[in-house]
Amino acid sequence: MKQLFKMNLVWPLVCGTMLVAAAYGQNSGSMPRIRVAADGRSFETEGGKPFVPFGASYYRPGQGWAPQLWKKFDADATRKDFARMKELGVNCVRVFLTYGSFMMETNRLSPDGLAKFDQFLEIAEQAGVYVHPTGPDHWEGAPDWANGDRIADETVLSALEVFWKEFAGRYRDRAVIFAYDLRNEPEVQWDTAPMRVKWNAWLARKYGNSGKLTTAWGATNGNLTFASIPIPPQKDCANCAQLLDFQHFREEVADEWTRCQVSAIKSADPHALVTIGMIQWSVPYVLPSSWHYSAFRPERQARLLDFLTIHFYPLANGHYDYQNLEEEDKNLAYLQSVVAEVAKCGKPAVIGEFGWYGGGQLKYGKHPAASEDLQARWCGKLVTSTAGLACGWLNWGFYDQPEAGDVSQLTGLLTSDGEVKAWGLKFKKLSDRYKDRELSAPEAGPRPAMDWDLCITSASARAEYNANYLKAWESSH
Repeated sequence: MKQLFKMNLVWPLVCGTMLVAAAYGQNSGSMPRIRVAADGRSFETEGGKPFVPFGASYYRPGQGWAPQLWKKFDADATRKDFARMKELGVNCVRVFLTYGSFMMETNRLSPDGLAKFDQFLEIAEQAGVYVHPTGPDHWEGAPDWANGDRIADETVLSALEVFWKEFAGRYRDRAVIFAYDLRNEPEVQWDTAPMRVKWNAWLARKYGNSGKLTTAWGATNGNLTFASIPIPPQKDCANCAQLLDFQHFREEVADEWTRCQVSAIKSADPHALVTIGMIQWSVPYVLPSSWHYSAFRPERQARLLDFLTIHFYPLANGHYDYQNLEEEDKNLAYLQSVVAEVAKCGKPAVIGEFGWYGGGQLKYGKHPAASEDLQARWCGKLVTSTAGLACGWLNWGFYDQPEAGDVSQLTGLLTSDGEVKAWGLKFKKLSDRYKDRELSAPEAGPRPAMDWDLCITSASARAEYNANYLKAWESSH
């Protein structure tokens, strides 16, 4: 969602990893490691006690926007923040790693960045809070080699493999790490130089010869020639074989990106849990357009990941402005459809980023002022209405961030001055309510099935599914 709300947000090689792992990889005796439970749909500690990740993404006011968490790292302030998080029921903190502080070179991680992360883990361990690191992104700047296509470019992918082998090796079996999040809201780009090359190679593998491709696409301008077939235009094309092929190709590019990084992590730490913070239009229920589909298809990604993570903001009809119950209902139906689609993949489902504004007037756009109580109402309903479909929740931002250029200004559990907001108080109650509990999926009633291929190629198909789902949701409420 950062495309709308905020900026979308590797160290000596294998021989060095062994030495570093020996120094840093000891399992903390005070925090049991978290694993996927025997039911395959939730989490538990090594001792078999249920674990429900309930927390927030971490950055501090005064760090700029995007936050310069590591370049402005303050260990004393962070220690105080963790104590407050613990008081409010936070048991898991998501934190962004950055190119600027951790990996400006393709084959080496920054010792300074690693030393700060070492401190961060020690602080978290002392507070008894798990850490959920999110893979490198551009919050603190990025090198030239990472400023292009970060999904399809082989230089970037090779560097990420180095990053994760070293990072996961350094913290091998460190119990305080809940799981690795490969990246915040990745999306496969549409038309880049690496995508053009891979697109033609993919078509050659699928069809074998240009004659079969011409027949499949119903081309009328003679045989198509591999190596020169252009990327399809950005427009809807229901029942169009060319666009559907391209969307499936994009899904395969996403799969390969995930597979390489998961393999790198597991080679260094076989017990590590891995996920991806998927943007909500990884489920094509509400899409700005067909070409905004992220191509990180939950059903396919579930085969590669230990659990699935989805992000959600209330955008059923543009930005949610708390105007009436009808607007709220549309967004709750939208929420349920997205989370249910992720949950049905059979892996634990976590809402790894969510929230909405409250406690004043945003400094951008035309949004009306919203009270803290309205924020608490929406966020509380998000949690309670998805409990059982989801088995964990991470709010966007522990603090309000006045320097932000989006809703992050007012999404925190605390104000920028450190005062607990109404949502912070409700968050604490919900944390206590779901702590150490096994969650059962709610009885939702009949819902329409999504025709995935049609929804990633047709706006009218998405609109029809949207209307049918809302009607079914309303009939059960």
